[in-house]
Amino acid sequence: MDPSKLLEQFLGDNAQGMLQQTGSKAGQIMDRMGGLSGFAGGAAAEGLLTLLLGNKKARKMAGGIVGYGGAAALGALAYKAYENWRQGQNAASAPVATPSDIQQTDPAFLPAARPAANGQPFELALVCAMIGAAKADGHVDGTEQKLLFEQVDKLDLDAEAKAFVFDALAKPVDMAEIAAAAQSQEQAAELYLASRIAIDPDQAAEKAYLEALAHRLKLPAELVTHLDRQVLAALPAPAT
Repeated sequence: MDPSKLLEQFLGDNAQGMLQQTGSKAGQIMDRMGGLSGFAGGAAAEGLLTLLLGNKKARKMAGGIVGYGGAAALGALAYKAYENWRQGQNAASAPVATPSDIQQTDPAFLPAARPAANGQPFELALVCAMIGAAKADGHVDGTEQKLLFEQVDKLDLDAEAKAFVFDALAKPVDMAEIAAAAQSQEQAAELYLASRIAIDPDQAAEKAYLEALAHRLKLPAELVTHLDRQVLAALPAPAT
């Protein structure tokens, strides 16, 4: 299977191929998306994550990040948070990622930079993290799961990739397995970030899930605060 393509299917079609884009070409693509407003405003087509999250949460949580450059943006957001934390900045006022940051992301923060701890592509670990987080509130019941299976079956993915998603949707959430996929702090930050995208921390069950995951990932509390800041900044503005 193509793990990068599978991850992009979760995040939205307009981001397809951004993981491989570098330098000025990436900048030109983001410029055509309308600068920051297009970058974080949900300009891209909705991905499978939107279906997975459900109606209200999808509009709130997925819209901005889907238009935020797909898989490459996960690295950009994590890297910006990491740099702000390392420099000792106050999370509440720390700078947030912009379109140009995709070009300057440390390669260690790109999902394809290295495999997960189990030797599989790290993109697959990020997919599992998003699925696990989205299921944390228990809304993915048998009916929802059947609908998701039908939608996955329609995606432009090979049989192996579809089978991977089917298995991840069907099995119980295993937070320990998700956290164990990280073999570096960079990967731990990305796993948390991907999970944070798929969660509404205003809900008690989801907040508890996120806190437990951060603990298992051994992420410093201040770094977690910086990661939260980057996700919130990437969300679309509330509808008026």
